[in-house]
Amino acid sequence: MAPLKVTFLGPAASFSHQAAVETFGDSSELIPCVSFADAIAAVQKGEADYAIVPFENSTNGSVVQTLDLLVDRNGIYTDVEVCSEYYLTVHHCLLGRKDLIPASPRDYSSIVKLYTHPQAWGQCEKFLAKNFKGVERQDVSSTSKAGEVVLKTDTEINAAIASRFAGEHYGLEILEENIEDIANNTTRFLVLKNVTSGRSELSFEATKTSSNQELPQAVSKTKKTLTSFMIRQDTLGTLADALLIFKEFGLNLTSISTRPSQIQAWKYVFLVESECDQDKDVVPAIMERLREATENCRHLGTWANQLVSA
Repeated sequence: MAPLKVTFLGPAASFSHQAAVETFGDSSELIPCVSFADAIAAVQKGEADYAIVPFENSTNGSVVQTLDLLVDRNGIYTDVEVCSEYYLTVHHCLLGRKDLIPASPRDYSSIVKLYTHPQAWGQCEKFLAKNFKGVERQDVSSTSKAGEVVLKTDTEINAAIASRFAGEHYGLEILEENIEDIANNTTRFLVLKNVTSGRSELSFEATKTSSNQELPQAVSKTKKTLTSFMIRQDTLGTLADALLIFKEFGLNLTSISTRPSQIQAWKYVFLVESECDQDKDVVPAIMERLREATENCRHLGTWANQLVSA
């Protein structure tokens, strides 16, 4: 059997790449994409078996780009659903070219520009405020792209915020390690599959890939479900009525996110994540009730909870 094809936000050595390696193993065909949209589109088109994308960070919150893709306002990803999750402890490093920044003593006064993914700024704010006040910050598509940009720039002294994984990949000097504000800084990734593809019917709880790499195993007796919907704004209590449906069926709400609907100003799409016992099969009944109480309701996936309780 051919190896699994897994898409992630590239280039190589991004945190998404690291999550893909740790989730699926090196024997899978890991395919870097230039955007989250391209990674998910490949699954929708059947060009890849899975996509792995960051959903939220414990320090800096939700990844808005992923939320917008899950909302799927234009109905592009109708066959894509979440099937698992993966928690990656994220340690950021300050990286620079070995020939431009001396390893010792550390002198950052010559650095004129910093590069990283927008999510990383908020995860390293204390370090940046202390060492790089007033230094220009340049957003790039991924932390690994930041490393690539710094490697190719020799007209000025710049630095990247990325992983040790990226630093080693690009041969950059690791100027500082663990510069994140919180030591247990963690990003939760979602794994998405195409529900119409027979190959993607692999169970994440009890199946091995063709390369004999173990897929993520359930670590609790609960599962999570993600749904999206909109509500009428001309009737009192419509959101409360919708949320009470989850309580009625014994589901615990774990997060609620909103994104603009782009249909009408100040009308939002709600993304609701809930949790229940593994042996409960109440999603069909909940979706039936939600369709009666909400607009454009959609089931975005159900998967085993991978979070280890403290």
